[in-house]
Amino acid sequence: MLRGKTAKEVLDFVRDYKGYLLTNNERDVSQSDFKGRIMPWTTLRAAAHRDSAGYFAFEISGGASVHVDLMKKQVNPFEKLRLVRKAMPNTLIQAGCRSHNLFGYRPYPEDVIRKVIASFSEYVDVWRVYDFLNHIPNMKTVGEEALKAGKILIPSLCFGTGPEHSNEFYLEKANEIVDTFGKDIIIGIKNHSALGSPEKIASLVEAIKTDFPDIPIAYHGHNTDGNDLARMVAAIRAGAKIVEVSDHGFGAWYSQAPALSLIQVLEDYGYEPLGLNVKEIIKTSEIIRQERRYYAKFESPFRGVDPLVRAHRLTGGAVSMAYEQAEKLGLLPRINEIFEELAMVIKELGNIWPVTPGSQILWSTAVSNILYGRYEQPSDDLKRLLLGKYGPFPFYDPPEWIYQKVLEHKRTDGKKWYDIIRTEGGLRSTSSEKMSDKKREFETELGREASDEEFVLFLLFPRDTVNFIKFVDRYGKTWHLPPSVWFHEGRFEDGTRITFSDDKGKLHCIDIVSTQIAENSVKTSCLVDYHFKTYTVPVDTKVRTLRNG
Repeated sequence: MLRGKTAKEVLDFVRDYKGYLLTNNERDVSQSDFKGRIMPWTTLRAAAHRDSAGYFAFEISGGASVHVDLMKKQVNPFEKLRLVRKAMPNTLIQAGCRSHNLFGYRPYPEDVIRKVIASFSEYVDVWRVYDFLNHIPNMKTVGEEALKAGKILIPSLCFGTGPEHSNEFYLEKANEIVDTFGKDIIIGIKNHSALGSPEKIASLVEAIKTDFPDIPIAYHGHNTDGNDLARMVAAIRAGAKIVEVSDHGFGAWYSQAPALSLIQVLEDYGYEPLGLNVKEIIKTSEIIRQERRYYAKFESPFRGVDPLVRAHRLTGGAVSMAYEQAEKLGLLPRINEIFEELAMVIKELGNIWPVTPGSQILWSTAVSNILYGRYEQPSDDLKRLLLGKYGPFPFYDPPEWIYQKVLEHKRTDGKKWYDIIRTEGGLRSTSSEKMSDKKREFETELGREASDEEFVLFLLFPRDTVNFIKFVDRYGKTWHLPPSVWFHEGRFEDGTRITFSDDKGKLHCIDIVSTQIAENSVKTSCLVDYHFKTYTVPVDTKVRTLRNG
């Protein structure tokens, strides 16, 4: 029971622990295998068993989850953290953070970063932080604020393969991390694209342990190629203390490999699951695997291991999205051509790490190159990457012809690419408006005073936060609905009764009185806990399909 202990006490526990520790990463399972759509209903159903399983931590926030929860009207990210903390009182709560990009896709101003980390640290015990260019200064503000809040910091090295990705390079970055944050941390290895052999991972773990014997090592990997169990075993045998896992029967395609499989393999190597309750791990999966059918529509239509990740190197969530996007663009028959182009783009753009936001930049560039010609229609994000707005290229700069094509694209001032870099390039402090002005703007849109948490979410994702809050003001806490109702397609027949319990066990019911379909709206009358309500929702013309149920 590490909850309530100081960060120093937790780190001492990890250093002295004789076995291995597991972190359950539902957040990444949701993001990589279900497009971030796992609802609180499912999380809370399994919470008591996960809390009794003996996990070191439970990652439930960060990454894309904060944005998706707001954008898809799923739940207030702060409320989700409160619910999980209450339901899992014995387990550390973990969040994943994209350095100065926080939970978004572009750098935020320093004052916003500090406010966001301080606010989320009310509930988050462990911060797993990485930068997609392994530019350690980009992690500095996040790490400082997490340590200031007394939290456990896991600054992580994005792992890749290729001639530049040597142990010497990663040790240099590990030294930068220690110089920046000190030794009271955990060093993470983030194998986001399921790359490398077990021997390669073991070699890196051993190299870091040799240079920093008193700093625990955590391994975060994906199972895209089906080999991450072997890499996790190798990492633990080489001295890593923490590895991240999923629940069997839920995820494990593009996300983490399952906990029970790892435990069983390690037993053959003489590692007993100290502190882990295998019965509770099994019980968790028995509960949530029954929920998987509700999220099937969000899974990639191409399930199964993908050894081709060794070439295209996309991170777990990006792989599952790639097939779907290619299908929507009519490019599915050319998916291998896109992957080949992506491999070339990665090499040309410095052999960097295709993890958010880099994965989006690299993937969209490859697709654009296939559709319009090589670098003929560059995105603004690609321009920002070449201008060094995210940080310097770690190994080598792209060739000059790419700079010229991309940076001079649609310029009307006649500036050459090298002058554009000289006058506009580099990591510069992101502009920031006064917090008071931003809050005034926010409250004007809401038409009322905003809470501090609401304002923090607005600073992260302004438009989606406003839309989410207005949605909740009108419809209430719809996250109470089970996924069978939330994701229901088509109309409910008049007279249907829907019953469900909230997080406190109180029973609720909704009786559908009538549904009237107009050209561009649906009017639903219902009894919500015996209170009559009518909602008129504007929809597009596709609503006509509802006429047939």
